[in-house]
Amino acid sequence: MHTTPIMTIHAVNQLIEALEDYLDKSEANFSMVLDRGGSILCQHGTIPKNSDPVIVAALAAGSFAATKELAHRIGENEFSALHQEGKTSQIFTCGVDDDTVLVTVFGPQTTLGLVRFYSARTVKQILEVIQESRSSDEVVPLFTQQDVNAAKAIFSR
Repeated sequence: MHTTPIMTIHAVNQLIEALEDYLDKSEANFSMVLDRGGSILCQHGTIPKNSDPVIVAALAAGSFAATKELAHRIGENEFSALHQEGKTSQIFTCGVDDDTVLVTVFGPQTTLGLVRFYSARTVKQILEVIQESRSSDEVVPLFTQQDVNAAKAIFSR
């Protein structure tokens, strides 16, 4: 188990570019990268009306984790993807690594085969960004010294 990577602006931009290209090529509507707890690391596209991405993320991560565990219980060690099909929308969830998941929502304008095909390349791109973010020794401060000084000036009045 790895820690959730510290996502810099550069890393998030790389993820957005990968998701944008993925959605364009696969013709899917919406995609997001999650940590295994269901926290959204990045998202792109349009999710169906009345859907909250945060709730979708939490449920998708839980569903993927439960199905992965079920697969292990029946002796399947190579579980990597989950597909759920509804009347108007489909969800394709695939593992990036043990701690990261790619979730894709798509409708009748595309096919599962196209989504699966382009997700393979996108997963590799995401994995590179995540591994780089985890291995980076550079910890980006949440607040710069300038921010701290500005806050001190405001609160010392």
